Amino acid sequence: MKIKVNGEEKKIELDQENALLSVVLNSMGYKPNSIVVELNNSIINSIKWGKVKLKDGDNLEIVSIVGGG
Repeated sequence: MKIKVNGEEKKIELDQENALLSVVLNSMGYKPNSIVVELNNSIINSIKWGKVKLKDGDNLEIVSIVGGG
């Protein structure tokens, strides 16, 4: 499956049944408590990541939250 992540096309080696957003984010090394995810122009609440399935051609925008002062 091919998806876009922050404007860059990526090939994900998961079948459609296992293409959960939480699995894909984990496989790319993202920590759930430090990012905000937009899927096809809609922000996805982190509580729903384990239920949302990605499909070929989806567009993800991932923003890391950085603390500081």
